[in-house]
Amino acid sequence: MEITAMFFVLLLVIIYLMASIKIVRQGYHYTIEYFGRFTTVAHPGFNFFPAFFYRVGRKVNMMEQVLDIPGQEIITKDNAMVSTDGVVFFQVLDAAKGAYEVSDLYLSIMQLTTTNLRTVMGSMDLDETLSKRDEINARLLSVVDQATESWGVKITRVEIKDIRPPADIVNAMGRQMKAEREKRAVILEAEGSRASEILRAEGQKQSQILEAEGRREAAFRDSEAREREAEAEAKATELVSNAIAGGNPQAINYFIAQKYVEAIGLFATSPNAKTILFPVEATQLMGTLGGIGELAREALSQSGGVLPPPPPTPPAKRRGPFEGKEQ
Repeated sequence: MEITAMFFVLLLVIIYLMASIKIVRQGYHYTIEYFGRFTTVAHPGFNFFPAFFYRVGRKVNMMEQVLDIPGQEIITKDNAMVSTDGVVFFQVLDAAKGAYEVSDLYLSIMQLTTTNLRTVMGSMDLDETLSKRDEINARLLSVVDQATESWGVKITRVEIKDIRPPADIVNAMGRQMKAEREKRAVILEAEGSRASEILRAEGQKQSQILEAEGRREAAFRDSEAREREAEAEAKATELVSNAIAGGNPQAINYFIAQKYVEAIGLFATSPNAKTILFPVEATQLMGTLGGIGELAREALSQSGGVLPPPPPTPPAKRRGPFEGKEQ
């Protein structure tokens, strides 16, 4: 009988000890209550608290958690209806506050985020809500984190997942984007045409400048050539005049032969005359050419040059008064 009682007492002691041992998993904190009043926090590992006097109050998850914000309709500042949803990342830093400062931690964070999401997005235009997601996330993070600080919770991130404007607004935005891109295309095309016209005008300007410089250079060269020609003509005239003044009749034949040859050249280049008949006296022509040779010989002899003797003049041949040359 005594052995049975001792065994029974030993069994009760073992059960009591087992009930007093609290094994806390990693990533969790347990709140320990003494007759319903919070006393301490049990950390991960082995913990011993006498049973019947101490019990586990709340098992608080200390890891970073994510809370999904359900989709909702929001009216923006310019009276546009948009649908949006998001996610909240948070972590409990103080297990006691997270367990006893708020009734339902997850529901409270979700409601707080939803309310502030409406407030933040409702104060912005539609274009701002679509283009400034980072600003919305930052403002929500600041407001929600400040509100949950007293709950021992740290809001690490707030992200807007999707913003869905109405279908008619989406169509209008598509038309606006198309018009804007067409406008940019027209502007770029106009700028390209303008640049092309400017380059073309610059090219024409350079071409005209070079052409004008070429004409100026050609005029200068022509003027110089005419000056040299006039000097040569003046020198020849001076020589002939000196020869005439010296009593040499051959000098006059120089001018006669020159005019004679020019007249024949004009007849030959006339576009209307195909056949020309005119009398030509061979002896007169040979005499004229001989006079030219004499003048050249005298000019060279005065300057120190030497010319070979003139060829013998062939005998004159009688010609009819109407004999001519056909050209």
